[in-house]
Amino acid sequence: RALFLLGFQRNGGDAAVSETKPQAQRRHAAHFTFHPEPAPSQYGPTQKMNLFQSVTSALDNTLAGDPTAVIFGEDVAFGGVFRCTVGLRDKYGKDRVFNTPLCEQGIVGFGIGAAAAGATAIAEIQFADYIYPAFDQIVNEAAKYRYRSGNMFDCGKLTIRAPWGCVGHGSIYHSQCPEAFFTHCPGIKIVVPRGPVQAKGLLLSCIADQNPCIFFEPKILYRAAVEQVPTEAYQIPLSQAEVLQEGSDLTLVAWGTQVHVLKEVAAMAQEKLGVSCELIDLRTILPWDTETVCKSVVKTGRLLISHEAPVTGGFAAEISSTVQEECFLNLEAPISRVCGYDTPFPHIFEPFYIPDKWKCFEAVKRMINY
Repeated sequence: RALFLLGFQRNGGDAAVSETKPQAQRRHAAHFTFHPEPAPSQYGPTQKMNLFQSVTSALDNTLAGDPTAVIFGEDVAFGGVFRCTVGLRDKYGKDRVFNTPLCEQGIVGFGIGAAAAGATAIAEIQFADYIYPAFDQIVNEAAKYRYRSGNMFDCGKLTIRAPWGCVGHGSIYHSQCPEAFFTHCPGIKIVVPRGPVQAKGLLLSCIADQNPCIFFEPKILYRAAVEQVPTEAYQIPLSQAEVLQEGSDLTLVAWGTQVHVLKEVAAMAQEKLGVSCELIDLRTILPWDTETVCKSVVKTGRLLISHEAPVTGGFAAEISSTVQEECFLNLEAPISRVCGYDTPFPHIFEPFYIPDKWKCFEAVKRMINY
């Protein structure tokens, strides 16, 4: 972890190359361009924030408005390795923002107990890649707590945050997207934002939701994504996908970082092929918005789903299966999945592993020509 963080800090916290030391090759150049969305006007005054600052703002709002809220995890007391909790311990005290041992199952187990006792528990797993030791606590305890007691008690006030996804130099232990492991588990919700405005609103919705939620934060966007974010608390509904661009020929579905890749693919398809793409950000992975996706596919007749996680057993397979069942007679071409390969996440070969815009664009061409 220390080696990764050293590289992350040297690279300015995103996929950019250090400006102080010229390099012949841009090994860590981002595979997408982030374009900020218009500032929302319905939530009050806004302030320029990157994604990690919007997360901090959401946590600040929660601690200020909910005296039972506590934040805990590895290194969160001094601000966290990605600075998402910076300043919160000084503002709210060491009893509400505190460090834990390096023990993910212990972090989540403590969170379950705190939530069951009535606290708003916000746990941080330092990297999504290290969430696996907590798998039993999440899947066998948190997700089933309400069901097994006949709703006599629950841990619905638990939210688990974790940095997620590729970053340009993370290699096998700091690049994974493990959302599909948890989508087979009823009783939890899984959310992935695409930018700062979405991150704050969706995180506050997870914290307020009366079910345990896992909130995966695309770490490549922590500093690369900057938008005007409302300073006051606001919520964006869970389990509602968003149509970011309307189109008539092909539906593109993604979440998190991959949304920005598909934005570029949609522009390329229009410019080079004259193909009109409808782009959907799924946002909530579980329970996912089947209605929005199927309605779009009925209109376009084609569907491409893309995510960084390996293709086999990835959540794209679930979306594909559902759409095939619901929209079979509307399909003009086989559903396409453009995802990571079925290998561990590589280091120097990351540019070849990720489902970049060129792979997605080739899939668009195959579907149009089918």
